[in-house]
Amino acid sequence: MCGLVGVAAENPIPRREWLREGCKVIAHRGPDDEGLWWSNDGHVGLAHRRLAIVDLSAAGHQPMLDATGEIVIAFNGEIYNFRELRAELEAMGHQFRSHSDTEVILAAYRSWGDACLERLDGMFALALFDQRTRQLLLARDRAGEKPLFYRLDRGELRFASELKALLVDETLPREVDRESMDAFLSMGYVPGSRCILRGFRKLPAAHAMRFDLASGDTRIWQYWQLPEYDPAAAGSEGDLLDELEQLLDQAVRRQLVADVPVGILLSGGLDSSLVTAMAARNAARLKTFTIRFPGHGKFDESGHARLIANAFGTDHLELEAEEGAADLLPRLAWQIDEPMADSSMVPTFLVSQLVRQHCTVALGGDGGDELFGGYGYYAKLLQLQQKMRSMPRSAGRMAAWLATHHSPLGVGGSNLRAWVQALGTDMSRDLPLIGSFFDRPSRQRLMGNRSGWPYHAEAIHSDAVPPDPDLIQRVTRLDFKHYLAEDILVKVDRMSMLNALEMRAPMLDRHLIEFAMRKVPASLKTNAGQKKILLQKLAERVLPPEFDRQRKQGFSIPLKHWLTGGPFKRLFEEVLLDPASTFDRRYVSSLLRGQEKGRANEERLFALVMFELWRKHYGAIVR
Repeated sequence: MCGLVGVAAENPIPRREWLREGCKVIAHRGPDDEGLWWSNDGHVGLAHRRLAIVDLSAAGHQPMLDATGEIVIAFNGEIYNFRELRAELEAMGHQFRSHSDTEVILAAYRSWGDACLERLDGMFALALFDQRTRQLLLARDRAGEKPLFYRLDRGELRFASELKALLVDETLPREVDRESMDAFLSMGYVPGSRCILRGFRKLPAAHAMRFDLASGDTRIWQYWQLPEYDPAAAGSEGDLLDELEQLLDQAVRRQLVADVPVGILLSGGLDSSLVTAMAARNAARLKTFTIRFPGHGKFDESGHARLIANAFGTDHLELEAEEGAADLLPRLAWQIDEPMADSSMVPTFLVSQLVRQHCTVALGGDGGDELFGGYGYYAKLLQLQQKMRSMPRSAGRMAAWLATHHSPLGVGGSNLRAWVQALGTDMSRDLPLIGSFFDRPSRQRLMGNRSGWPYHAEAIHSDAVPPDPDLIQRVTRLDFKHYLAEDILVKVDRMSMLNALEMRAPMLDRHLIEFAMRKVPASLKTNAGQKKILLQKLAERVLPPEFDRQRKQGFSIPLKHWLTGGPFKRLFEEVLLDPASTFDRRYVSSLLRGQEKGRANEERLFALVMFELWRKHYGAIVR
């Protein structure tokens, strides 16, 4: 795992010092080595921070040139099939000077050009400059595990693993993009290729960008598509279960490869427990790690994690989280690059800090919920759909709309909440993200007398994936493309990399993704009473019988309790009641009073606090 910063321009770059400074700002991503490369004509510069994982020698130094000196790369990530690719390339006549996966990418590009991206299995963000064509290639992995920000302005393209690396240049504007901010207030994160600051963008997952220095032209394309469900490919339940076990075992085995110690982030949930079971087949004495919230049984899964650790004989370490974690929030707001409302960044940071004291790499269970139907609201949606099908035709049309537009992304959130309440169910309390943050009237109140608010954040993802008549297949695809890529994986990357820890996600192996989306029917993902049905059946095979497969808490903190008093409450009031705050103080005060009276405003308040802490760190201007 590493970090990269770079620039490419039609004309020679007069000011170069920002590139080295930007690289220093992300030193936490790669404390082992630093590299800087400039083209002879001064049009292209690449900087790199290295966290040595595979081939710890100086031969893995980056930016790396191929043997001819014509192609140079700065690469962040891991290619899990690099050994197979290397063998194939050697058979074609390529010779290698190192044992690194980075050199394999260079050879793959020389042999296959842009098509090499389709051959890479792993997590990555890369910048590759071909001096023969004078073109720069940027690319990100399929799921979006590794980040890449960029800014294109007047023939100059700047890019970096983290936004803060670009902002070392104080001449760049720091004006908040209104639509992105409105989307954040609606969904809790900044979606898609948008960036919270005007003039900056993010390269989406599974996309590549080519910048031609001669013409200044750019082209962005999607090199991989999430496959659609194909009933003809599904096979029997037994066949699917066998294939799932084989693919997960293979993914874990490949991701255990490293020249440094590897551990497992064991939350006690189904996904990380299955990863632990597969790792125990493929490695000697494992180290596992979890976080405890003593006195908060609903949030404390350490007992379940301990059960799995004992079953597979791991060296198990636990960390106790306390309310003093409030002191971390300003630092985390700086690290996250864009405001984010996911309070689980706190335990993610804390457990990453613990793991890094013992390991450089850790495996986790991210991706299982989105691929295999793990969120509780999926079952709630099915119940809602069934009720609406029994209603008059007008309501049936609404159900069809839900099947093609509903997701946990804030899409149609306020309208959906009204429909749910009209049906007389308690479903509205359980839908994550939808209605959990701020609907349109609330956003208007938050922004006070600023003109032009709110925007239409609810419509941002309306065309995100092709229509699918199956509700569960559609919402899992939406979650994979957006909530996973733009919330969960961002949080995991920034919190782990702040501790120079490489997090890997076997569930996001390319073959597992394609298997889950193409072959697994919705009936084996979730129904009105069960979640992650196929994964549960695998658990029956490989986990101890006393493991509770139905339970799901999620990686969260007892924020509501912590806001009754102590450091979290003091910080929230200090930040949100500041006269210089962005948000309307009367409305924010009403949210704080509501929280004191027992209303569940804690996640919305967390969103506002993180925005304000982020704004102050980055000197961002809201107009």
